[in-house]
Amino acid sequence: MAIVRYQSQTGPAYGLVENHIVYALEGDVFGPFHTGLKIGALEDVKLLAPVTPGKIVALGRNYAEHAREHGADVPTQPLLFLKAPSAVIGPDEPIVLTPLSQRVEHECELVLVIGKRARNVPEEKAWEYVLGVTCGNDVTARDLQKSDGQWARAKSFDTFCPLGPWIVTHLRPKEICDLGIACRVNGATRQKASTREMLFPPAQLIAYITAAMTLLPGDIIMTGTPAGVGPLQAGDVVEVEVEGIGVLRNPVIAP
Repeated sequence: MAIVRYQSQTGPAYGLVENHIVYALEGDVFGPFHTGLKIGALEDVKLLAPVTPGKIVALGRNYAEHAREHGADVPTQPLLFLKAPSAVIGPDEPIVLTPLSQRVEHECELVLVIGKRARNVPEEKAWEYVLGVTCGNDVTARDLQKSDGQWARAKSFDTFCPLGPWIVTHLRPKEICDLGIACRVNGATRQKASTREMLFPPAQLIAYITAAMTLLPGDIIMTGTPAGVGPLQAGDVVEVEVEGIGVLRNPVIAP
């Protein structure tokens, strides 16, 4: 099953996708829910970012080759940073470049969506707190990341966190830990890896993060990007694909 957030006549709403048809989600997306009335064919429904997180907890250098391509040390424990929730956009919405940066780059990522309040969660119970998974693009102003010495500004420009196209809930933990992940720009593959290459897998990340802070329903964990990050230019179309989830596509435009 896939959970979508879509634009209804009365505002954003959650829905369920079955056989390329969107149905209303009746109930609470983070609690009991069931399938409601038919909304329409998937291609006729405007999809929004599938979640509106209160917190975006992201991972730096969670793939060894990505650390090496930047000449950075491979971390011995998860390297966390926060990304502003105001950066979130949905599928097909434009990534807007900033005049403050001369090098904005793509970073394809698997994203975990938290389904219930999580604090001091042991690894063996981590998946009980996950609603599902989606695709993400941790867009980064690379020159500002380097000059600032910390990452908040470089990672948090408006539109620098595309998410979508939906939340997949049926994948099992072992499947999630061995999914192909890729990024394409104008159809050319730039990043290609597997989530099994993560230094710190999802369950370990949940345990590590919740030992420090409480995660709430709707918060997300961006699990890091593999090697191959590269620049984006106005006119580009960037696609993030995660096996078993789908393709998140966004155009890139000038400010």
